[in-house]
Amino acid sequence: MTITRERKTELIGEFRKSDDDTGSPEVQIAILTSRVNGLTGHLQTHKKDHACRRGLLMLVSRRRRLLDYLKKVDPQRYLDIIRRLDIRK
Repeated sequence: MTITRERKTELIGEFRKSDDDTGSPEVQIAILTSRVNGLTGHLQTHKKDHACRRGLLMLVSRRRRLLDYLKKVDPQRYLDIIRRLDIRK
């Protein structure tokens, strides 16, 4: 359900904009997307885990807010991250 340190480092390396970038919206969205995908798989096998479902909804809404911010600030970066992560919408 959680992502490993190696996976997180890999995501940061893939989506960062500069060498010291760890907190740009693209990096945050990529990490949240990885967590959402993990929780989605967990919920497919454990359908009655409502605490996990609540956490998933909170992660999705946080990712949505970051995507809305990115769309407002720089629409091209928004389209790029949507395409790279294969997020619908």
